[in-house]
Amino acid sequence: MTSAPVPVPPGPADPDGGLLAEQLLRVTRRLHRIQKRQLEPLGITPAQSRLLRTVAHCPEPPRMADLAARLEVVPRAVTSLVDGLEAADCVRRAPDAANRRVVRVELTDTGRATLRQLRSARREAAEEILAPLTADQRELLGGLLTALAEGSGPRC
Repeated sequence: MTSAPVPVPPGPADPDGGLLAEQLLRVTRRLHRIQKRQLEPLGITPAQSRLLRTVAHCPEPPRMADLAARLEVVPRAVTSLVDGLEAADCVRRAPDAANRRVVRVELTDTGRATLRQLRSARREAAEEILAPLTADQRELLGGLLTALAEGSGPRC
């Protein structure tokens, strides 16, 4: 019979940060579950949501190959995501003006409206996670998360 692991407070008893890593993963998984539940009524998957956000953050419509690299997926996965989002009128494929062989992905008006709904769903999911924290704790957490996020590269 196995028992549940006993939480070890961070610090000298957890020098390698294993507990912190586990806590971050648990919070991330919880956030993803909440977001997935909130995305269902929109008919958007978490992967499609991520692609829409990536397209929106690019200064110009990205190429399909660039999206695959940024999302760290195989190009075929991007094709499937774009197919679904194009069917929902959230994005459209557009030829590159300088090179007809290159296909770029553009947001449509429906895609921009969907992004607004997605942002709202993400805020609601975050609020559900952050509800137990005071304003001071949220501010502290925000600073810590910003410091951690600075290690990630640019989106476009």
